[in-house]
Amino acid sequence: MELLIENILVYALTILFSLAIVVLYFRNQKKKSKKIEEKIAQAKIDGMYEPVSLHPVIDVNSCIRTGACVAACPEKDILGIVNGKATTINASHCVGHGACFHACPTEAITLCIGTEKRGVELPHVNQAFESNVPGIYIAGELGGMGLIKNAVEQGKQAVENIAKNTKLHHNATYDLIVIGAGPAGISATLTAKKLRLNCLTLEQDTLGGTVFTFPRSKIVMTSAMDLPLYGKVKLFETSKSELLNIWNEALSKNEISIQENTKVENIIRKDDHFEVETMTGELISGKNILLAIGRRGTPRKLGVPGEIQEKVAYRLLEPEGISHKDIVVVGGGDSAVESALLLADQNNVILSYRSEAFSRLKPKNSERILDAAARKKVQLWFNTNIIEIGKENIKMQHSKTGEFIDMKNDLVFIFAGGELPTQFLMKAGIQITKKFGEAILKHN
Repeated sequence: MELLIENILVYALTILFSLAIVVLYFRNQKKKSKKIEEKIAQAKIDGMYEPVSLHPVIDVNSCIRTGACVAACPEKDILGIVNGKATTINASHCVGHGACFHACPTEAITLCIGTEKRGVELPHVNQAFESNVPGIYIAGELGGMGLIKNAVEQGKQAVENIAKNTKLHHNATYDLIVIGAGPAGISATLTAKKLRLNCLTLEQDTLGGTVFTFPRSKIVMTSAMDLPLYGKVKLFETSKSELLNIWNEALSKNEISIQENTKVENIIRKDDHFEVETMTGELISGKNILLAIGRRGTPRKLGVPGEIQEKVAYRLLEPEGISHKDIVVVGGGDSAVESALLLADQNNVILSYRSEAFSRLKPKNSERILDAAARKKVQLWFNTNIIEIGKENIKMQHSKTGEFIDMKNDLVFIFAGGELPTQFLMKAGIQITKKFGEAILKHN
């Protein structure tokens, strides 16, 4: 009898202990869910909740809460778990790594472009990266894939498809003209060399494209990539300069030169090939064209008197070489904030933003700029607009009070974004459509 009672007590204690563990587990999960819900609420206040480009969409019926997607995402706080299901938090920070897509064991994640409310304009391309105009291909940021690793892969695949479909004999000077020397364009150029295509690469600025315009200290890659004729690049965190060194090394090693400072104005169809017209009026013929240009196209200008002066710039290349200057940085995005912080150590910097508060800033950038302002390293001028840029001064206006401000100024850096090169694409006959939550990457 005593043994029976003892066994019953053991079983009862075991059950109570198990129940306690279950209760603690669910209480812990509830706390974690609450924290994520608070982050989502804050993201909505900060304008970070709505995605602006490629982003994950979770099928809650397939999600089993392994947390693999959360752990795989290198950007952090893009995804979280609420009530046993994965969900997005700061979706506007997603850059389309696709790590979550590949990590999910139940294939519950799809990568989509745009949302039901907010459309994203993209040129039409098929699975071979060919546009609606036969012979014109698109890869990289313009096609919706801004991540360096993805852009490099697209550039490679696009040229592999071009090589399969290019006839040996044609009337053009080149088998392929690549327009743009960013990640997709460099990868495409190297692949063309590998496949023995006669290729010319044109870049309106300098090697690296958009990447070259990043502030020097900015991290530009968080995932390994496979660069044609070079091999695996396993720098999960790297600076712009390190990445440019790799690209230069790959091109130099394979005796490839990029024609820089050559802006393409027009693409004209000529019988069985194309003629590319540059800004200088030069015509270059190519059997195929690969557009590897960025979505920003030409930097957006303010359209104010004096903006054409040399003191005005739309990118920051060598911040360490600028000192003891009165500088106005215009913009409220990450590029504007990062540039203002880089310049603040050696200069008097005002960050002018037309709205009354920052929105869509990365959390770290938001913390850093507010801290710099509190320490009087940077002046934050909200609700202000430049109305005129003089040789030695600048005129601004407060949008709420209407007050005019005239002050001494040496340099102006404008980060107002850029415009999709719609006109250029339409002249070439390329169709542009608005994507409202369309799947770009999904499991079959």
